[in-house]
Amino acid sequence: MDAAIIRQALEEKYLAPTRRERPLYSGIEVEMPILNLKKEAVDFAIVHKTAERFMDICGFVTEKRDDEGEVIMAADPVTGDSLSFDCSYNNLELSLGKAQDLQLAKIRFFHYYDVLQELLSAHDYTLTGMGVNPYRIYNHNVPIPNGRYRMLFHHLHSYPRYRSLPMHFHHHPAFGTFSSASQVQLDVMDRDLITIFRAFSRLEPVKALLFSNSVLLGEDNRMICVRDMFWENSTHGINPHNVGMYECDFYSEDELLDYISSMSIYCVERDGKYLNFAPTPLLTYLELPEVEGEYFNPESGVFERFSFKPELEDLQYLRTFKYEDLTYRGTVEFRSCCTQPIRDTFCVAAFHLGLLEKLRELDELLENDHVLYHHGYTASELRHLFVRRQYPPYISKDGLDQLVGQILDLAREGLAARGMDEECFLDPLYDRWRRKSNPAMDMLRMLDQGKSIEDVILLYR
Repeated sequence: MDAAIIRQALEEKYLAPTRRERPLYSGIEVEMPILNLKKEAVDFAIVHKTAERFMDICGFVTEKRDDEGEVIMAADPVTGDSLSFDCSYNNLELSLGKAQDLQLAKIRFFHYYDVLQELLSAHDYTLTGMGVNPYRIYNHNVPIPNGRYRMLFHHLHSYPRYRSLPMHFHHHPAFGTFSSASQVQLDVMDRDLITIFRAFSRLEPVKALLFSNSVLLGEDNRMICVRDMFWENSTHGINPHNVGMYECDFYSEDELLDYISSMSIYCVERDGKYLNFAPTPLLTYLELPEVEGEYFNPESGVFERFSFKPELEDLQYLRTFKYEDLTYRGTVEFRSCCTQPIRDTFCVAAFHLGLLEKLRELDELLENDHVLYHHGYTASELRHLFVRRQYPPYISKDGLDQLVGQILDLAREGLAARGMDEECFLDPLYDRWRRKSNPAMDMLRMLDQGKSIEDVILLYR
């Protein structure tokens, strides 16, 4: 396939949407684990009834159903807000349509959340703001029965095929059924793209300090943001360009497109079949005469082989999991934050939104920083250390404290300049900064003091 045609297609998908002048909107996505407080597996029949009842109360309409006719996704036709299930029926997601004002978005979110909690509490169920489901050992950690999620589950469980690769795979391929994130998409302009990727990549170690909230209790209490490991040491990470952080700085849009074209594709759809195949770098994939994949045959109940020819339109199936991800919507999706305690939900969006408003100042601050940087460590290496509560000996605790404070102040100034009274959403982060803590560390401290996990579940919901 002609390289110029591929390049043009990538530009149209990723860059063209950023060249349209438009207001700054936020898209907020919050995943939350569903817990059966009886410490039994979540009954999916209860989840399905809850979703149907929620739709009746809130006026949502069905957008997607699974192969058995159950609702996967429903949305408000006016606001674009949606209720969905991510990977499994143990994980519920509330996504808010385009929002300019976080205060108004908060009102909608907590209305939906309160309705769901009231419906779930009738069955002794609850939602809570934890990045790893603390009751995962009781649940049926199975995928939603449809083509996409069966394919994804199959792909993640295929890691034994790649034992010859020089990488470590963890043993939790079902992590999508019990891990939850808080993500935000912000509209961006092409003139800011390179600065956004540079500045926000350098910010990732600080985000680990402020937002970590996923601990694999009972297995590894040292890692306070285990979701990093879940993605990077799975089949998603076979090509490291698909996950985690960028290990290079970009200086032009061409370099950014070069990076995107180096990412791997691992699934497409043909004739209504979701096909999975070995992750293949995009440019290599498009040059292949034929690819052999697998699809789930509902009649036989097993995955069967299926050969197909790559097409340029397959770009729509290029799925990446970078901490800063450029999307086809003209947004950058920030996806490295765990789900937060529910009362603090909007601190994620507010932090990123405030700093985007102060992008040049943030970039300058981190470019000239000598607390974290210019000592031989990359941003990726620092984040990997910080999620394990390890710090290189050169780092000054006082200097780090001052740097985090400066970053929070920049975010607050950015929000204040918007004039929408959104600065209050940063209060939880200032509190964490003063206490040198985050939700994961707070949880572990509570458990060390003799509190039960149920105490944490109730506090974080």
